[in-house]
Amino acid sequence: MKTILENDNEFICNIQAPCFQRLANEEIDLIRSSKTQVLFRKGENLTKQGAFASYVLFIISGIAKQHIEGDGNKSYSLRMVTPGEFVGLSSVFTKNIYSYSTVAITDVQAFLIENSSIMKVSQSNGEFAISIMRRYSEQNAMLFDIIRTLMYKQMNGRMAETLLYLNGIRVDNAEVFTLLTRKDIAEFAGISTENAVKILKTFEKEGLIALDDKNITLLKIDALEEISKHG
Repeated sequence: MKTILENDNEFICNIQAPCFQRLANEEIDLIRSSKTQVLFRKGENLTKQGAFASYVLFIISGIAKQHIEGDGNKSYSLRMVTPGEFVGLSSVFTKNIYSYSTVAITDVQAFLIENSSIMKVSQSNGEFAISIMRRYSEQNAMLFDIIRTLMYKQMNGRMAETLLYLNGIRVDNAEVFTLLTRKDIAEFAGISTENAVKILKTFEKEGLIALDDKNITLLKIDALEEISKHG
């Protein structure tokens, strides 16, 4: 992790997010004084599950992967984090530890904003608080969808849903599948790497997708959506 200083070319003074445009001048000054701009290199952790959380991250550029770590080498991937999103909001309003790990899939630039400042501004500015809580609620709703998928869908359905979700990630024209290993994709689907590879090959034989090394092209999105619904 590298701290980006004011004299660096990459330095950004203000946070370009709608919720921060609603702040009064003194609130802007508080946020500005409590933030640090950093660069995470590909493969570095933005957050570590179980670690003390003193700040929230706002992603400026790059892509990260959020996951829950289990016993041994097991983990389940929750979502891809893209520019304009927050990481660690739960640490502001609940216990001050990170509930998940987040790793940079590409180089990631982010603002680290002290939890205490987010809380103080939320208490004084209702519009800001509603905006932050809306983002937090959206993340929680996504977690319920994940639980529903794990409980009720078979492996084919999980894989189809994973492919559709990842295919919708667009950042700087990057082909998201080329950034992920088969193990990464398996962790999004909640299945073993071996089963993930088998299902991908089956989907390829059925003409649903095309495999080209690490890249995956979705050929029949409607069919994959049906498998996702009923699989």
